[in-house]
Amino acid sequence: MSPSRLRIGVVGAGHFGRYHALKVAASSRAQLVGIHDADAERAKTVGWEAGAPDMAWDALLANSDAIVVAAPAEAHHALAAAALRAGKHVLVEKPIASTLPQADELAALATERKLVLQVGHLERFSAAYQALAGRVGPPLYIEATRIAPFKPRGTDVSVILDLMIHDLDLVLALVDSPIEDVDAVGAAIASQHEDISNARLRFANGAVATITASRISTRTERRMRIFAQDRYVSIDFAARKLSIVARNHGQPLPGVADFGMEEIAWEDHDSLAAEHAAFVASVLDGAPVMVGAAEGRRALEAALRVGAGMAESRTRMTQSGLLKA
Repeated sequence: MSPSRLRIGVVGAGHFGRYHALKVAASSRAQLVGIHDADAERAKTVGWEAGAPDMAWDALLANSDAIVVAAPAEAHHALAAAALRAGKHVLVEKPIASTLPQADELAALATERKLVLQVGHLERFSAAYQALAGRVGPPLYIEATRIAPFKPRGTDVSVILDLMIHDLDLVLALVDSPIEDVDAVGAAIASQHEDISNARLRFANGAVATITASRISTRTERRMRIFAQDRYVSIDFAARKLSIVARNHGQPLPGVADFGMEEIAWEDHDSLAAEHAAFVASVLDGAPVMVGAAEGRRALEAALRVGAGMAESRTRMTQSGLLKA
């Protein structure tokens, strides 16, 4: 493997696969070897745009040092496992896999072969998360809302694995404690999988998080509110603004003795480019993996528990007559 250029192949030429291919092609430290997709014409189109050929899967593996897995979620495990067994480093889109045993297998393969396995939880590389990290102590309560208008893309999975998993990952990064209990409701409105969901998570340390996700809303909204022992933090992701209210902090609040407020704005950066740069640095420089298999597994476990909570709620509602069987 070249010490300065990482040969990367991309499998999956859909919406995100195209973006991944373009980021690799634009990198000064990576070379886009090729693109593979079950739809050969789609792979050719994206390849033409990114300046790389469409390739058979075996050829892509043989000619790459690393593989980006951007195929549909149900194929993540099989493709990532094949790449790891072939001795290739892997950046796999979220979720890491479909089941926890699959996630464990990928983690074991990467460890055994001393390979980098990074999971594409994009929010961890965002300017918003950088603005938030370090400014909040242990949360007591978190409320997160992520809603958006309907788009057919992503409906191969539920809104939990499509949208909510981003906020689940952020909440898990902020709350350093195991999940003890999950209560959730949801419904499939415009697709075969749940399009709306609300989940309440209780952690072993007593913290609570309420997360709402919808992909059938009339507007886009992304907000998070965090209550800690000594402060209240409000984040408006769309407005790129973070507000902190705390004792003896920031500008004094009129009428509220000893309390002040600080407002922080951030400039968005290319989170996907940052994600790719971190992956390349982990492979070429030995930098720590920022979002590895353990983080990917934890987010998947939380998402699966939300799904199980919704199923339990649906059963109770059906038995009570609230829902039709």
